[in-house]
Amino acid sequence: MFKLNRVTEYGLIALRHISRKKDKDPTGMTSAREIADTYGLPFEITAKTLQRLKETGLIESAHGAKGGYTLHRSLDEIPYFTEVFGNAASRNHEFGWTAEAAVEKARQQVAHLIGATEREIIFTSGATESNNLAITGVAEMYKQKGNHIITSSIEHKAVLDTCHALEQKGFEVTFVPVDQYGQVSAAAVKAAITPKTILVSIMSANNEIGTINPIAEIGKVCKEKGVLFHTDAVQAAGKTPLNVDAMGIDLLSLTAHKIYGPKGVGALYVRRKNPRVRVAAIQHGGGHERGMRSGTLNVPGIVGFGKAAELAEQLMATEMPRIQKMRDRFWGALQAELDEIYLNGHPTERLANNLNVSFAFVEGESLMMGMKELAVSSGSACTSASLEPSYVLKNIGVGEDLAHTSIRFSLGRFTTDEEVDYAIRKVIETVKKLRDLSPLYEMAKEGIDLKSVNWTAH
Repeated sequence: MFKLNRVTEYGLIALRHISRKKDKDPTGMTSAREIADTYGLPFEITAKTLQRLKETGLIESAHGAKGGYTLHRSLDEIPYFTEVFGNAASRNHEFGWTAEAAVEKARQQVAHLIGATEREIIFTSGATESNNLAITGVAEMYKQKGNHIITSSIEHKAVLDTCHALEQKGFEVTFVPVDQYGQVSAAAVKAAITPKTILVSIMSANNEIGTINPIAEIGKVCKEKGVLFHTDAVQAAGKTPLNVDAMGIDLLSLTAHKIYGPKGVGALYVRRKNPRVRVAAIQHGGGHERGMRSGTLNVPGIVGFGKAAELAEQLMATEMPRIQKMRDRFWGALQAELDEIYLNGHPTERLANNLNVSFAFVEGESLMMGMKELAVSSGSACTSASLEPSYVLKNIGVGEDLAHTSIRFSLGRFTTDEEVDYAIRKVIETVKKLRDLSPLYEMAKEGIDLKSVNWTAH
């Protein structure tokens, strides 16, 4: 026997209460006051305990009138961190069987999200690996058939850099252009296909500007031409309906953390029939995941991924309209108070949670520094350390000056109306303040055509 200290005991009580509430309402939040009053616990100690649980990553918080705490990880996942240590590949004892059963359940949950079967899901370390495996794996497996790959000019770097690496190995890659909204047309893909084309890779939705591509139309073209079709669906999964059969998709990349799952785990869908797709392994040793992806499986991460996929599918129909309503209110409020602001991406065919805006005469980095309380970015999180303007914005025709003024706002499951109200006030206040300091904005308001000014150095 052992005796729990007070903080540990309160922590277990809090986790149990938060878990039960989340089972009843996946979007529900729990306050420290609620837990303290329910169990007769001291409020201050309860509040400190919840803060410590948040620091461990077990729970997360949201602010505002409806704020509070919720589970960051599914409780389904927690035993695989603390009690169940079996290797899912160990099939000669109970510990391995238990882990394998958990992995297979998660495989079903992830497959169901995209209309696939569980045997078509390959677990990876994330979407970067999934994209690499899909593109390089197909290139190597089908190189006797052809050496031509088609992708778009605004794909995620995990796709673009993989294609550039294949170019160094003698493969030919066509980077089809996008329109002013960042969409790839099925006609452009069809025109680029040659007798040597073995793969088309087009993202479902863009990670920077939120534009959704006509995936079903592109899939139909690929089927007609007998070319394999891969889509990076990281941004779209859980936000827009996906069905691999209806959309003609042969390979599809996913990651857990974009649907509130753990970081460091992803998946690749690989079609098993009509046609049966074969992918060459890019890492070797052990023959895990039907020989396509060797390496010990991340059991707790995979269990969390499965639960996140299940919740995403359950909540999509109600969650996305609510998020879109907040996003549209946010955009409308900015338009009402600020001039010279521009929406990047398609005005309607876009992800509900995404808003990418250019604020003319305001440097994006300065804007972010002026509103540090808001978690926003000036480009993809994977490339935001670069001082170069977004290649996505440049490819949709946004000028370099305006591209440097662009900010991406993302809303989510736990975003509250109060947080949107705060963001509206903060953005408007900061933009106006920075423009008051900008001689270029003042000149533009006076009707001076800045492009006609002959600037001289002194």
